[in-house]
Amino acid sequence: MVETAAGLRSGATPLAVRMRPRSLDEVAGQRHLLTPGSPLVALAADRTGESGAVSVILWGPPGTGKTTLAQAIARSSGRKFVELSAVTAGVRDVRQVMEEARANRDLYGVSTVLFLDEIHRFTKAQQDALLPGVENGWVILVAATTENPSFSVISPLLSRSLLLTLETLDDGDLGMLVDRAVEDPRGLAGRVELDPEARAAIVRLASGDARRALTALEAASLSAIAEAVDGRTADDEAGSGSDDGKAAAAASVDGDAAGTAPRPVITPETVSRAVDRALLRYDRDGDEHYDVISAFIKSVRGSDVDAALHYLARMIEAGEDPRFIARRIIVLASEDIGMADPTALGVAVAAADAVQYIGMPEGRIPLAQATVHLATAPKSNAAYVGIDRAIADVRAGKAGRVPKHLRDAHYPGAKRLGHGKGYAYPHDDPIGVVPQQYLPDPLRGAVYYTPTEHGNERDVSSRLGKLRRIVRGER
Repeated sequence: MVETAAGLRSGATPLAVRMRPRSLDEVAGQRHLLTPGSPLVALAADRTGESGAVSVILWGPPGTGKTTLAQAIARSSGRKFVELSAVTAGVRDVRQVMEEARANRDLYGVSTVLFLDEIHRFTKAQQDALLPGVENGWVILVAATTENPSFSVISPLLSRSLLLTLETLDDGDLGMLVDRAVEDPRGLAGRVELDPEARAAIVRLASGDARRALTALEAASLSAIAEAVDGRTADDEAGSGSDDGKAAAAASVDGDAAGTAPRPVITPETVSRAVDRALLRYDRDGDEHYDVISAFIKSVRGSDVDAALHYLARMIEAGEDPRFIARRIIVLASEDIGMADPTALGVAVAAADAVQYIGMPEGRIPLAQATVHLATAPKSNAAYVGIDRAIADVRAGKAGRVPKHLRDAHYPGAKRLGHGKGYAYPHDDPIGVVPQQYLPDPLRGAVYYTPTEHGNERDVSSRLGKLRRIVRGER
């Protein structure tokens, strides 16, 4: 491993790696997993490494601290720590770790923590190789995965481990990480100044991913340094004509003994150039959040597929929670399309499931497919209007008793009360529909659902008219 000094010139080690917490106290977010007495805290607090502990599987999106937690535990506890990646390790590597762990336990009484990153990439046979060590206590497994363990981890291993779910970091957690990295000697050591709007932009672009936030900060800091050097070189060359101007300017950026040179400033423009992505005016908690989602909904409702995709792209690029987008698409499928295209709801739900299963950035594809389907589908809000009409009547007190023939007749004494008496079973009728009162007396003849002539609802409208005439005894 290459050892480098901390600070801006530690180019061989990424800022996100240099800033990994040294203990659980420095971990940002995940407070629900780090309460006193929790499994992770107990594992880290064992200085001797002799007491037992349960294996855990850490499940969460990228950049939420899975590797960070494992390494913080390693630095805090007295156990031996071994790290493997499922991308490069095989069954042979796992078995070697197991044998060494068993020897260490038997000879020295010290247990081994095996951190296995991306366990979902292990095949069933490779995961089977972990079972003896976990079951017999040779190793304490700390496995990390971005995929749902119910699908990616074998049942025997799941049953022997505690599943801990990591949450996406909020803006406060990310802001704290960015501020720490700017000032910490392991990070940028205070050699740059971070504009508040640039800080907000980095947090926004990170979308809950700590690694992405620190990577963007590092790129922006290098860009700010380069801009400062170029600017001072131009000034020095203009003033002195010396070829040594650039070297002098670079030295002044790093700071002199008197501390007179101003620090380079990271601005929103610097961040935008550094991460090669246009900064969108989009506050997930402010007006722009509501304006863009409103425009998206209205574009789908208005059947403008291009506008709908535009607003979808803006939300994705601004780091909007894809689950929020998926939920709005599901609502759209029922509220604005409904029975005009009954398949729309299935497509919307499938897109939400796909996003949850595969994550981002690939999740943008099923979201786009659902958006196109909904925007180009025939529209009807009849089901939505119908339920609101029914709710309005209920709230106004228009309810009435359930007709006796529809009441539950399965409990003792129900038939004596006349419950179920006279009920006509539709399946006994040749056409499967019988004349029968279903609404309470005060609401007889009420109409809530009025289908349109759009798409599938055209057929529903024709069939519904016949059904109502039969059921209400009008034939």
